[in-house]
Amino acid sequence: MSRRLLLSVAGLGLLSAAGCATAVPSPGDLAAHAGGGGPTPGTPSGRAGTPTPSPSPTGPGTAAAASAPPRPSATPSTRTVGAVNVPSPSLSPAAPQPRRVGSPLFSLPSHDRLVALTIDDGPDPANTPVVLSILQQYGIRATFFLIGENAARQPALVREIADHGHHIANHTWTHPDLRGLSETTVRDELQRTCDLLHTATGRAPTWFRAPGGDWSDVSLRVGAELGMRPMGWSVDPQDWARPGTSAITTRVLQAVGPGSIVLNHDGGGDRSQTIAALRMYLPVLIDEGYRFTAPPQ
Repeated sequence: MSRRLLLSVAGLGLLSAAGCATAVPSPGDLAAHAGGGGPTPGTPSGRAGTPTPSPSPTGPGTAAAASAPPRPSATPSTRTVGAVNVPSPSLSPAAPQPRRVGSPLFSLPSHDRLVALTIDDGPDPANTPVVLSILQQYGIRATFFLIGENAARQPALVREIADHGHHIANHTWTHPDLRGLSETTVRDELQRTCDLLHTATGRAPTWFRAPGGDWSDVSLRVGAELGMRPMGWSVDPQDWARPGTSAITTRVLQAVGPGSIVLNHDGGGDRSQTIAALRMYLPVLIDEGYRFTAPPQ
């Protein structure tokens, strides 16, 4: 199915959903998201989806996927499904998108149809295995940003993610808003998660993500001292708010482009809409010639 056709179908679904039972954020979702730092992990509300502006002087920011203009459908590719995984790109100094040391990575240094899929807030015993199955079906490697206290409850699932060849990254221990926290608290959030993930997989994480994209100078510095680089995103369908499968699919397909880092969630509550959207938009992107990678360890 072409992107144009799928977007048309999704658009009709959104129009019809306006008068029926399309899922909307719960009061808890909206209350938690209003604070900008995301709710406590493990609750139905999930997490905040739109980050605050980057501390980078250029302020690449996080693109608001919902407001991105529709992109014309690309010529379908004959690329074989299941052969879409590519080696991690080199982040050489000569690559596009220069960034100062310590600032978050918001997109890949690529003008090719290369994208990175990132999955936040797991591991979740119900959702994560399904996501792993979908990624395996299409031969896609992703980056999973895991919450420490969730990983502590699911160590076998952490190892399973790693065994599937995905990158495992640090998403703090309790998913707090890092802004305004003391250096000691920030270090504890990141260090505990690093130690746990290293123990579970035999490899220390080299990427971390601030909950809600709410970076601070302290968190960037502490992350660097722990040997990690910060990663943001450029495509945010706000699936944390459960806007409906059609909305998530449309937002991703409208906003994705060469070098995009796409944000989705497998933790924080009911993620059935996200899972359904993955099944819809991944084969469309593959048909259009997009390839998937995980930023280098």
